[in-house]
Amino acid sequence: MNNQVVTITSVDIYRFSIPMEPFTIATGTMDHAMNTFIRVHTDAGFYGVGECSAFPMIVGETQDTCLVMSKDFAKLWKGQNALEIPARMQQLHDATAGNGTIKSAFDMALYDIAAKNAGLPLYKFLGGEKRVVESDITIGIDTPEVMAKKAIDFKASGATILKVKLGKGAAVDVERIKQIREAVGPEMKIRIDANQGWSFDEAVFALQALGQYDMEFCEQPMRTWYDDRLPELMGLSPVKIMADESVYIHHDARKQIESGSCHYVNIKMAKAGGITEAKKIHDTCAEHGIPCMMGGMLESRIALSSKLHFVYASPNIQFYDMDTCKLGHLVDPCVGGAQYDGYHLDIADTPGIGADADEAFLAGCEKWSI
Repeated sequence: MNNQVVTITSVDIYRFSIPMEPFTIATGTMDHAMNTFIRVHTDAGFYGVGECSAFPMIVGETQDTCLVMSKDFAKLWKGQNALEIPARMQQLHDATAGNGTIKSAFDMALYDIAAKNAGLPLYKFLGGEKRVVESDITIGIDTPEVMAKKAIDFKASGATILKVKLGKGAAVDVERIKQIREAVGPEMKIRIDANQGWSFDEAVFALQALGQYDMEFCEQPMRTWYDDRLPELMGLSPVKIMADESVYIHHDARKQIESGSCHYVNIKMAKAGGITEAKKIHDTCAEHGIPCMMGGMLESRIALSSKLHFVYASPNIQFYDMDTCKLGHLVDPCVGGAQYDGYHLDIADTPGIGADADEAFLAGCEKWSI
């Protein structure tokens, strides 16, 4: 970073609600992506953008908590050097524990500023290079018949990797996968996510029954308070286990890995609090030979773009659950940024994150300037 100074002058905060087709997982149903968008303005003539997506039933933050905290964070950063990313994030951590979702938007804006200041696309600023990134596509919980029909539609649209939400009744979960696998045939990859929906006994039953259907892995079979039983489940399950809600920060990853509790780890900016911590999780997993997945909540293509840059700079991320904008967002509030070609992702080599909010969409959003 050398001794350059780019001073933060003000922060614009927007209630960034994106209408959606209703989407159901084990923990609830949402009909809006309850997002927050910020612009961190500087004295260098450019601003950094940040976006996060509140998922209260997972992370315990709501859109309103994100908006309230963002006003406090903006006051802390006024007059500070945007290029001192670890110091700026430490300021937020010193002010409040947790709140990783809204912290991730502020972290993202700093990386946008730093990369723009360097005149580089973010992935190059992070020392990465482009590679092929193909996202899965998610099937929400429904009857086995409806889910199998969705799987057929996704296959017809060119998808090769399905992520299937389970966790509402172990026996019917097995039936869900049986019908999906029969519908799409043996070639498609199927990964499953129980979203903490099973007890230990249900997880053993379901995973042993699902072994025959060639599952790539199962995310977060049980509530995090049963993490102590994961080593036992690992020994009984023919399906590999991926930690999601059990890993927020790199110390969680270290504990899960050293206790023999997972084969893989799902990194989400909304849990980690942004790229700064996500990189620590990635590096901790890489040191132990534990591949990672890039996941998300219900971000628009703005935050998706920052995640794609991070993936390009993170060789240990080997799975991509980067379909959030395809899960029924009824409006695309982003200009520039990552583009889908079918289920493959790419982004132009513009400086910074290369994405911004559409001014016409922002005009309809509640706004605060700090």
